Amino acid sequence: MWSLIAPISSLLSGVALLLLGNGLLNTLLTLRGVAEGYSTTMLGLIMSGYFVGFLLGTWLAAPLVRRIGHIRAFACCAALAAIAALLHLLLVDPWVWLGLRVLYGLALVTLYMVVESWLNAQTPGEQRGRVFAVYMAVNLGALALAQQLLHLADPVQFTLFALAAILISAALMPITLTRQVQPSLPEAPRSNLLQLWRIAPLAIAAAGLSGLALGGFWGMAPVYASLAGFDASGVGLMMTATILGGALLQWPIGLYSDSRDRRWVLLWVVALAAGMALLLSLLPAGNALLMAIFVWGGLAFAIYPIAVAQLIDQLHKDEILAGSSGLLMVNGIGAVCGPLLAGLLMEHLGAAALPLYFAVTLGLLAAYCLYRLRHVSDLVSGEAAHFVPMLRTSPTVLELMPDAPPPEPCDTEESPTHAS
Repeated sequence: MWSLIAPISSLLSGVALLLLGNGLLNTLLTLRGVAEGYSTTMLGLIMSGYFVGFLLGTWLAAPLVRRIGHIRAFACCAALAAIAALLHLLLVDPWVWLGLRVLYGLALVTLYMVVESWLNAQTPGEQRGRVFAVYMAVNLGALALAQQLLHLADPVQFTLFALAAILISAALMPITLTRQVQPSLPEAPRSNLLQLWRIAPLAIAAAGLSGLALGGFWGMAPVYASLAGFDASGVGLMMTATILGGALLQWPIGLYSDSRDRRWVLLWVVALAAGMALLLSLLPAGNALLMAIFVWGGLAFAIYPIAVAQLIDQLHKDEILAGSSGLLMVNGIGAVCGPLLAGLLMEHLGAAALPLYFAVTLGLLAAYCLYRLRHVSDLVSGEAAHFVPMLRTSPTVLELMPDAPPPEPCDTEESPTHAS
């Protein structure tokens, strides 16, 4: 295993530090917003700003990386992200925060793109699946651990904002000190969403509606936990439980989906997630709610990877990267709308509106799954895909997926590569 990790250790260290800071800041902002008296609608709008920036960055990041190179692009955007983190504290105004979240989202997707395109270039084709698994484990582990940093100080104090900025800045060190050769960034494949809808409407619907649900979770779950009665450390515990559920339950769900009709597996996963969301709306803050949201996280986090596998089932090998990029875009559009819709509902119905929002969103997806199963037969092109546990990051991570075709060779300088 070390022979696999050693050549990419600097990249993995950088992304771990980055996501520790990012995971802390995302939860911290909602808690600070509650303390400042921002309405849930305003908080939802602010959190949507991050996903707007993230979506814009999928188009703007690649030209920047091609123009100035991986290391300088990473340094520039890490500095921008750290500055934005501190400006949230210095300029406590909801509309300023909205603009900062857009900038922060744009910076984050560029940072993801740098790391993931570098991983693609450094990883031999036969090792892509294992590197992808290690990378996703680092992502989920860092996000879960970040929530526990909320124990260190009160959200209204300077300390946690400074810590988030320090961690984001620290991500610069392993990346800028690496002796790895910087790769070039190949052109991203273009997606035709209308054609994708004709080929795999269930995968598109699952990606969009899971984006709505999980966008609402990432944006508004800390607000829900705070309004439900958790203190700051309890909010961190609830977020950690959800992320760990997503990390631990994806794998058995995915293995099961590989051996069954994936549409039926998707139906049961979505229906159970909707049922768990209804249960969450009835539970008070406490251990029972933490256990329920652990299970909900495991189910909800599995929906997008199942959608990706369902899409790959219906595409030819040379269509996978373009199709997966389109699916990522649909998921991102859903994530933009999720926090705002959830915030509007919570404004009128209180904390319980968030799990009810999950239940309705996922219930609609379950109904569509059932319709497809009863009235339409989906065609499978070639060999069935394998489920891969994953988070939605940048489009470049799709090239690491085991079912994706090998990336085009990149032109790099003739220089030996070294472990960092």
